[in-house]
Amino acid sequence: MSKPPGQAGAMEANGLVSAHAQGSGLQQVPQLSPGGGGKATPPSKQGKKSAPLERNTDEYRMRRERNNMAVKKSRLKSKQKAQDTLQRVNQLKEENERLEAKIKLLTKELSVLKDLFLEHAHNLADNVQPPSSTGTTESAATTIQDGAGQ
Repeated sequence: MSKPPGQAGAMEANGLVSAHAQGSGLQQVPQLSPGGGGKATPPSKQGKKSAPLERNTDEYRMRRERNNMAVKKSRLKSKQKAQDTLQRVNQLKEENERLEAKIKLLTKELSVLKDLFLEHAHNLADNVQPPSSTGTTESAATTIQDGAGQ
């Protein structure tokens, strides 16, 4: 297949089309992955996978050192996050215990106040004279007794 000069885009062996900037000022288009999943690989990730490095090269050693530092940093961060979570759990447990103790205290106080209120209400009911209907009955009973004794 031949392509005219200046045209960006070519048919690849796997049937996928990619655009190449060949002096035409076009940006690189993400290339579809060969698996056919429809996911595009961003241009920054394309070409990153190269042949494995030889173990004795400086570049290999530098990459290993950077990777080891990144792993150490990640593990420290993970450990710190676990410690922070554990500390937060302990704080919440202590707060929960304090709140439960406060609930018990307030429940006890409510019970005492209820008892006092009911006792006071009962005493008031005993000391209050009944309304006028009871008073009329008493005066009528007294009148009847007076009349019977005559």
